[in-house]
Amino acid sequence: MSERHQQVERAIHARRELVNEALPEELPVSRPEHLYEAARYLLDAGGKRLRPTVLLLVGESLLDVEPLGADYRTFPTLDGGEADLLSAAIAIEVIQTFTLIHDDIMDDDDLRRGVPAVHKEYDLSTAILAGDTLYSKAFEYLLGTGAADDRTIAANKRLSETCTRICEGQSLDIEFEQRDAVTPEEYLEMVELKTAVLYGATASIPATLLGADADTVDALYNHGLDVGRAFQIQDDLLDLTTPSEKLGKQRGSDLVENKQTLVTLHARQQGVDVANLVDTDSVEAVSEAEIDTAVERLREVGSIEYASERAQELVTSGKENLEVLPDNEARGLLSGIADYLVEREY
Repeated sequence: MSERHQQVERAIHARRELVNEALPEELPVSRPEHLYEAARYLLDAGGKRLRPTVLLLVGESLLDVEPLGADYRTFPTLDGGEADLLSAAIAIEVIQTFTLIHDDIMDDDDLRRGVPAVHKEYDLSTAILAGDTLYSKAFEYLLGTGAADDRTIAANKRLSETCTRICEGQSLDIEFEQRDAVTPEEYLEMVELKTAVLYGATASIPATLLGADADTVDALYNHGLDVGRAFQIQDDLLDLTTPSEKLGKQRGSDLVENKQTLVTLHARQQGVDVANLVDTDSVEAVSEAEIDTAVERLREVGSIEYASERAQELVTSGKENLEVLPDNEARGLLSGIADYLVEREY
């Protein structure tokens, strides 16, 4: 592992710990306990906390403060005020967790982060309510940062629009499962809506709260869109190449469920009968040997390499947008995280 990679992992770990320590205070298990236990379940199960880390690092870079050198609860704004960036970071993580709970319900997935999915650990009704609770709590947190009213309104507008876009992307993802032909452009639009817009919100909301100019906010949003699309492409690759125990869910599930990805779209263009790469439509029944054979076929026609190269192109584009930030250690870490998103193994 390179020194830069180690620096990135240390940066993520340090900010993950800050978020993890704050979560019990922000989201205590109160009455009804069953609901709040379910809402906290995936948050307590772990997670890399990449999005909160990016949000905090954008703030550090904008204000040119030493990494971890400021109180995130009273973080200085560009015009001498204060804003609670930790609450904003938790809002983003809570929204992300809400989407995971509902994704698992729609896909009827058994595992998430190495533990039973919320609807499996509890029940379907409780899981829906837990997701809805997290959704509403996120806006409470973002309303409570103490930033100027106009900035608070703008940040909440961004987050609400983001949630609408995520639903649009999820709907397209479901629609694509029923279609024989999907273009790479349609796929990238779906990925932008389903995944990348939350990265865009993550990178731009701290700039909004801290009083950055519109050009800076826009550039950071575009940074998030690019690296978010790269993140999803890498996720699709990992679904094929990472062992189930490391992935935290059944390997190859996207292929079994006939989900459209950049890998399978490319393979179809090479004449591969993707729908018949595995002999079952049951995630529980598919064998590791079947997935191994399917992945080898996808490698042979260059589909895995194609998707990997496209993800790298998006990361390169995303890093260029970081040039609106001061050239400091925090910006370097943001650039390193962008690389990490397409180099990670789970």
